[in-house]
Amino acid sequence: MTSSKWGPRRSILALLPVLLAGPYIAWRHHTILPEPLPTNVTGISEARILEYARILSEDMGFRTVGTREHAAADSWMTGVLEDIRERCVSNEKVTCEVWRQEGNGSHRFDIMNTRLYKSYVGLSNFVVRLSAKGNPNSTEHAVLLNAHLDSQLPGPGAADDAISCGVMLDIINVLLAEDEWEPTYSAIFLFNHAEESLQDGSHLFSTQHPIAPTVRAVVNLEAAGTTGREILFQATSEQMIEAYSHVPRPFGTVFASDIFGSGIIMSDTDFRQFQEYLNVTGLDMAIIGHSYFYHTRSDVIANIQAGVGQHMGENALALVRHLTSSKSPLPSLVEGYTKPSTVYWSHVVGPFVVYSASTAKIMYGATLLLAIFLRRAGWNDVGKGMTLGMLSFVGALLGANAVALGMVAIGRGMSWFKNEVGSVMLFGPGAIVGALSAPILFSIQSLPSERAVFEGVIFLNLILAFVVQLAGIGSASLMWLTGLPVLVGLVVNDLVSKDSGVSLIGYAVGGFVPLITGMLVLLPTLEVFVPLTGRMSAEAPADHLIATIVTVIGTLMLPLLAPFTVRFLHADGHPQGKVDIESGRRGLKGGIVRCSMACLATMAVYAKNQVYDEMHMRRVFVLRTENITTGEHHLHMAASDAAPGFPALVADVASAIPTLHGEAALEGASLEYFEVEMNDYNGDWDPLYPFSAFLTPYKIPLSAGANAETVSYWHDKFTVQAVEDVRDVIKGERSLTVRIRHPGLIWTVIAFDAHVLSWDLDGNPPPERARHHVKEASFYGQDEWEVKMVVKMEDNAEGIVIHFIGLQEGAMWPGKKKVYEAYLRQAESEDDVVYSRGGGEAATMALFKELDEWLDERMAKAVDATLIGAVAGVETI
Repeated sequence: MTSSKWGPRRSILALLPVLLAGPYIAWRHHTILPEPLPTNVTGISEARILEYARILSEDMGFRTVGTREHAAADSWMTGVLEDIRERCVSNEKVTCEVWRQEGNGSHRFDIMNTRLYKSYVGLSNFVVRLSAKGNPNSTEHAVLLNAHLDSQLPGPGAADDAISCGVMLDIINVLLAEDEWEPTYSAIFLFNHAEESLQDGSHLFSTQHPIAPTVRAVVNLEAAGTTGREILFQATSEQMIEAYSHVPRPFGTVFASDIFGSGIIMSDTDFRQFQEYLNVTGLDMAIIGHSYFYHTRSDVIANIQAGVGQHMGENALALVRHLTSSKSPLPSLVEGYTKPSTVYWSHVVGPFVVYSASTAKIMYGATLLLAIFLRRAGWNDVGKGMTLGMLSFVGALLGANAVALGMVAIGRGMSWFKNEVGSVMLFGPGAIVGALSAPILFSIQSLPSERAVFEGVIFLNLILAFVVQLAGIGSASLMWLTGLPVLVGLVVNDLVSKDSGVSLIGYAVGGFVPLITGMLVLLPTLEVFVPLTGRMSAEAPADHLIATIVTVIGTLMLPLLAPFTVRFLHADGHPQGKVDIESGRRGLKGGIVRCSMACLATMAVYAKNQVYDEMHMRRVFVLRTENITTGEHHLHMAASDAAPGFPALVADVASAIPTLHGEAALEGASLEYFEVEMNDYNGDWDPLYPFSAFLTPYKIPLSAGANAETVSYWHDKFTVQAVEDVRDVIKGERSLTVRIRHPGLIWTVIAFDAHVLSWDLDGNPPPERARHHVKEASFYGQDEWEVKMVVKMEDNAEGIVIHFIGLQEGAMWPGKKKVYEAYLRQAESEDDVVYSRGGGEAATMALFKELDEWLDERMAKAVDATLIGAVAGVETI
């Protein structure tokens, strides 16, 4: 297997088993899940977990904070925990304490470089504490497991986060059924009932529950998908990373933690509240596979992959066992924690690997010294090899992004969206073309030897690993896990080869582990980022982002592409010397041309793809808004992606509305539509603020309807008033309470400009006049909230202009689909009042029903539409 025997094609065929086996092993390891167990087992049972999730997501439905469904989940949970309390009475070793917490509060919630304030009234949490019956000191230190009962506006939340609630309930079942389990420290299970409203529930527990100060560590269970293993994507102390090493099926790397911690994903979990208000460490774990269904109506039990609940349940149970045992690190965390510099990762074989930053520096440095000792090529040649390796990487980046630019230019951006790994097929050939082009930049005389490029790749990865680790970035382990196997391959090569070149054995041994490692990193990265591009805004360079991810991780997977290319460009690889060098260069150029043609052919195939389908839907948001100040009615439509076709869809909707809802209902309405600028002063989408920044909004003016009242039903119900209003002319200050009443409306928002000197939201308002957004989320039936503030009068001489908006609790599709259809069947229920009181909910739901059916037919079920009725207005106080 020497270079003088075989050409490129035969060499590639010889390496083909390695090239196929590595990614397959990684894929197999990534996708395998445990067998789901039935209800009659003593350990974790996926069947029991899914039954809990089914009750929440199907029997209760869309549990949006403030809705009747949300309140129904509250009632159900009360009964479940009462059963747990009764079962625990006979347990001789465990004490069970159960709380239904209820409270009001407010907090600042900064995200996406935006200052936002939250207020909530009457929200609830459910808390269970398990402690040792014979040891009252066991409650001094506790681990907190957290999941949320509520769901987002667009979906029923079977995975997000009902399955996590089911996991926690089943862990309680398992522990109470075990005669031998006697905790040294306590376990607190928090079923918080308001995460999707920007973490109000976890804030309520952290700031107001009496046992919150006993929490030393948190395990947060989340979901942003419906398939695959849950990933550890955030770990904030060495003690908790070590605790995670005790789970039976670890899946996590410091790379995932670095990515999430960088803020690139622009997402957050309840973990933030526990860190901020309790100063505790912990683990953040989430299901991420097929996150196309995240926050959509397709987040249902039928779409949760078998084994997902079993995997999360067994890992979470192992964490509870360890953290409540005598070996638990909880007492050492009393004084808080320091951020870890620990490196950790899991692979296809072996245990969960954990080592300190200082150990990492020693390991990476020692490996680099070993590479220096084993070097055979001259330093000048190795330097050229490193340069060629870097140029190969830059070329790959340029090639992949050229494909992205081309797809966007022809109006076929995001054509890879339906298949995470399929994006490799589109951008991979372009990256290879760019990488193959690097050697052409060298003259025949200056081209480094194959051995020098091989060694150059080793040095590049090991130097990067050492330097990046010195900077305190744990993801340096990826470069080390690439450089070390290549170095091993070189050692094996030197043992079996008779000359100073590189045999195919060296390539096979050196390239095998990087293929596996790279694939293990690539799969979850694409699982997160490819679906994420469907909700990143039209301005996000989605194609370029995915092209870059494919290239960067692809370079880790195929580190030896550069030396393999040079292999066929040297005299020692050709019996006829320099004549074949020229022939090799011509062959390389021919190969580049052929790869370019393949790249163009792939682009042509992908250009024919429909971006969305029933399993990978486009998210469309629709608001039917009545402005009670101007009397105007609008249909607002928005999408959050860069894929083509949305303006055309808006145009079709505008044309279809008269047919869908009847000319009489829309008499005098204009069917014109227009795009609206999205900024802090676009109050149409304030219920989704600040995530509304991702939307591309359009407006379609509507009429009020033939039977609309001259005075809106809402004019004296949805009100914003100034009470306790005192003006101090001497100080130039005004003290007031802004009171908002909103019966029948949820998720109300006020937005205004003012120089706030102080208020009851926090102790640090902006030091100048600014735009403020205050959002509310309260329990069903809680119809009033207020903000106390002191403002500078000179900035608001004529009063404070407040824009306000709220969502109609009875006009949410598909959230209220079952309720509305029952009303149409004349089934007696509380909703008879909602749909007959004159607030417009019935007409809005009728429009939504028709529009949703029309969208299904028009887009072949490739759209997931969230349709909500809203009431808005402006008040100067």
